[in-house]
Amino acid sequence: MNVGEILIAKGLVSADGVKRALEHQKQNGGRIGESIVALGLLTKDQVEKALEDAPQAPLTAAGTGIDPALLLELAMKGMYAENLETASQIAEALKLSSNIVNQLLQEAKERKFVEPLASAAGGGSMAELRMSLTRAGREWAADAMKRGQYFGPAPVSLKDYQDRIQRQRVTNEHVTRQRLEEGFAGLVMSERFVSRLGPAVNSGNAILIYGPAGNGKTTVAEIVGKIFQNVIYVPYCVDLDGEIMKVYDPTIHSKVADAPEPQGVANLRRSRIDMRWVACHRPMVITGGELTIEMLDLKYNSVAKFYEAPLHIKALNGTFLIDDFGRQRAKPEDILNRWIVPLNSRVDYLNLHTGKSVMIPFDEIVIFSTNMHPDDLMDPAFQRRIAYKLETVEPPEELFRKVFDGMARKLGLELTDGIYRQVLDGVRGNEAPLAYFQPKFIVDQVLASCKFEGKRPQFTAENVDDALANLFVKKADGKMFGVKRS
Repeated sequence: MNVGEILIAKGLVSADGVKRALEHQKQNGGRIGESIVALGLLTKDQVEKALEDAPQAPLTAAGTGIDPALLLELAMKGMYAENLETASQIAEALKLSSNIVNQLLQEAKERKFVEPLASAAGGGSMAELRMSLTRAGREWAADAMKRGQYFGPAPVSLKDYQDRIQRQRVTNEHVTRQRLEEGFAGLVMSERFVSRLGPAVNSGNAILIYGPAGNGKTTVAEIVGKIFQNVIYVPYCVDLDGEIMKVYDPTIHSKVADAPEPQGVANLRRSRIDMRWVACHRPMVITGGELTIEMLDLKYNSVAKFYEAPLHIKALNGTFLIDDFGRQRAKPEDILNRWIVPLNSRVDYLNLHTGKSVMIPFDEIVIFSTNMHPDDLMDPAFQRRIAYKLETVEPPEELFRKVFDGMARKLGLELTDGIYRQVLDGVRGNEAPLAYFQPKFIVDQVLASCKFEGKRPQFTAENVDDALANLFVKKADGKMFGVKRS
């Protein structure tokens, strides 16, 4: 994580602007922030404010908020299991400053755990000395590995994690109508629906999206999850009363785009940014029928002896979507009961295998998406806990035609009045409601038919009939019914 990455991710400067600033810094010296200001890309106050949001690096081992004994264990594990030899190598692995690692190595030296070897290229400072474990050090590190096999970035304290979650709440962002409409660009949404969705997103509260299958519930939820712009900071892991909980997950957390690295010049305030945190975009976790109650609990690795954060913890400061709600292996009431405390109190409690529990602030937008009626999923008491309930309904004909026209035009097809009427009659004739997914389904079918026949893409009465036949299937009594899709 460097200053350029942060400024780019916040939309304050472009990658090209950072490159220009680095060239200016190379020619004139000083810090890159000073070069950004000198080029008129940002003001000094803007640069300082952007950097104040980032976690500040500790100057001492005590300043990390972590028991120095745990940090020493991590350093010795690195030397034992990863063959790390220098303070700079250990510092890179633990995401701590070389000064802190030197403090740890000094203690290890006093305890006869390490001894210096030959000096590495570059001088004789502690940072450049090659260190080796003594016999006592190897035995101590082996015992540490038995207590827990985690090795990697040093954890942040639970208090720092709690404070950071509160500091970067979802409600800190103001989602305007313009930004929401930009998010839905290319999709046809009723103005009324957007007007109701905007306040729900800004509230940070749970949202229930329900309605007939195939009308864009999942699409709406996914767009909501991507609408946010702020940069947040996610820890690699957290210290839970001496236990490690891994939080950062590259399959869920999207790191901010890399900025150009300065060549031979120290980056502005890089050393003041705590590298134990990863600058990310707000996360979105999507889960569906596979969701179980156990997936919302801490996952303990009994062999490696550390925890993996549950999905909703990885979604903190972002969005958590429960898709196809009501079709999970767990009963709907069991899932809802699990969410009562977090949704009411805005805190969650995680239970350790030792019997202890820890409190985590609960800040995320939980979206329940379902094609079942809310009365079939939850009682009135729980419905009251979901402040925003949005129904996606069958599109009126004018919107359906607009969606169909746009989809056809986008893929090189011309939707004539005759073809449109054929589709409309086919849907109505099968006693099925109009749905937003139908135009794309039919267009895809027509394109596949034309490709097979070796013809240019075009609607014909025959290939539209074939598409409708694939859209609807017969019941045992010979009547047709619509194939429901979310």
